Amino acid sequence: MRQRALIAATLGFLVVLGTAGTAAAQAWPTKSIRLVVPYPPGGGTDLVARSVAARVSEALGQPIVVDNRGGAGGTIGTDIVAKAAPDGYTIGIANLSTHATSIALQKDLPFHPLKSFAPISMIGSASFVLLGSPALPVSNLVDLVAYAKANPGKLNMASTGSPTLSYVLGLQFKLLTGTQMADVAYKGSSQIYPDLMSNQVSLYFDNPGASTPLVNSGRLKAFGVSSPTPAMVGVPLISQAGASVGLKELDSTFWWGYVAPAGTPRPIIDRIQAEVAKFVLSPKGREELALRGLEPSGSTPEQFAAQIQKDIDRLTALVKQLNIQPQ
Repeated sequence: MRQRALIAATLGFLVVLGTAGTAAAQAWPTKSIRLVVPYPPGGGTDLVARSVAARVSEALGQPIVVDNRGGAGGTIGTDIVAKAAPDGYTIGIANLSTHATSIALQKDLPFHPLKSFAPISMIGSASFVLLGSPALPVSNLVDLVAYAKANPGKLNMASTGSPTLSYVLGLQFKLLTGTQMADVAYKGSSQIYPDLMSNQVSLYFDNPGASTPLVNSGRLKAFGVSSPTPAMVGVPLISQAGASVGLKELDSTFWWGYVAPAGTPRPIIDRIQAEVAKFVLSPKGREELALRGLEPSGSTPEQFAAQIQKDIDRLTALVKQLNIQPQ
C-alpha cells in the first residue's frame, strides 16, 4: 500500500510539474528575448541569426534583441548561452564550428555542445567557399596551388580561430596540396573581409552568406565551393576543380540553428521550433535563405541533436587525421 501511495504521489507531482511547465510556456513570452550571436556584427552567422529572428519575433509578439558576443572562435558567446537561465528569454545561434569543431579542437571547452544546450531547430545549411584577395595573380585552383608552391610562405590563410571549421579546412587544404601558408586568426568574418579585399590576407574559407555579393561584384575571388551552391554561379566544386592538385577529398557543409540553455521547458522549445520551421520552409523564407546560399531545414530538436552528434564524430576523426593536437 505504501509503495502504491508513493507511486501515486510521484505521478501526481510529475503531472503538477508538467502542468506548471505548460502554463509557463503558454504565458511565454511576456518580455523581450535575447539572441546571443557569438561573433561580431556583419558576418554570415550574424546575418542568418538576424534574418530569422525578425520573423520569429513577429510571430511571438515580442522583440528579439541580438547580443553580439564575439571572441575565441565563438566560444565566449556560446558559453554565455550555456550558462543563462533556462527560462526561454535567452537563446543563441549555433553553427558547425561552435557545436562540433570546438569540442574536437579544444581541451577545456567550458560547455558541452549537447549536454549544455537544448537544441531547438536547424535553420539551414550551406557550402564553404574558398575566397581569395582580388590582388592574387591567379584565378583557378590549379594555378593557385602552383603559385603557393612556387612562393612558399608568401600567401596566408585567414580563419575565425582554431575552434572553427574555417581553420580546420585551411589546415586540410595545406596538407592535401603540400603548400605552406601562415594562419591569421580573427574574431569574425566581418573583420576578415576588409583585409581580404585589400590583400592584407590572401585566402579564407567561409560560407557564401556574406561573401556572395562581394564575389559577384568582383571585390573578392571565389576559387571553389565545397558543395553545390546556386548562389555562386560559375564557381566550381573544389573536389572536382582541384582533384588534380590533391583536393578531391575536401568537401564540407556548414549549418546554423537556434539553441537554448539546457533545461529550457520543452513547450517553449517546441514553440520556437514551430515558428522557425514555418518561416524557413515558407516561400519567403526560402527566398531569403537562398540569397545567402542556404538550403532551409526547420528540423525538430531531435533531428538537430542527431546532426550535432554526427558532426562531432566526423570532425573529431578529421582532426585526428590531420594530426591536430587539441589546445
